Amino acid sequence: MLRFLNCRCLLLAGLLLLAPTVQAARTILIFGDSLSAGYGIRQDAAWPALLAKRLHEKSLDYNVVNASISGETTSGGRARIDAALSRYSPQVVVLALGANDGLRGLPLAQLRDNLTAIVASAQSRKARVLLVGQRVPPNYGAYAIGFHDVFGAVARARKAALVDFLLDGVATQPKLFQADNLHPTAEAQPLLLDNVWRGLAPLLE
Repeated sequence: MLRFLNCRCLLLAGLLLLAPTVQAARTILIFGDSLSAGYGIRQDAAWPALLAKRLHEKSLDYNVVNASISGETTSGGRARIDAALSRYSPQVVVLALGANDGLRGLPLAQLRDNLTAIVASAQSRKARVLLVGQRVPPNYGAYAIGFHDVFGAVARARKAALVDFLLDGVATQPKLFQADNLHPTAEAQPLLLDNVWRGLAPLLE
């Protein structure tokens, strides 16, 4: 059975600057929920921190700012994206929101409109956008299919890059989840990073 993010996560993960000691010239903004906030694990083990290390190892001159919040929905993200863009002026935005919308069964039109607005805001600031797809359990029926399809539709409409599913290769492996059977373990984080990296690498100059 697939394991998915608990939509009842309430804690603010905070805005974390994950970067080498020398300030990089460019910034990647991670804009997600607890799957990206590192819920229940050390922050230095979460995939955004691993991304910062990979960039450094590859001598790619980017800071990573993790502006993910546990429990966040696309509505919350839409309300705060402009402030985050103004504060960090990112060259790349990794948008990994939507799982909590799906688990709450929020309207798909609302999900589509919010994701579209967030992507459009980032693109209006000349940022390249990677939209990270999410899924809900198959027992959601037709809603589950429509939910996943929204991410591809938004990416096509806005000409944004797309990762099909953040938890690809993880969701079907119970051993890669914490005791709550909902949140990925530290051991799962390199797999999450690899999923994101496939879509992110082509966006890095």
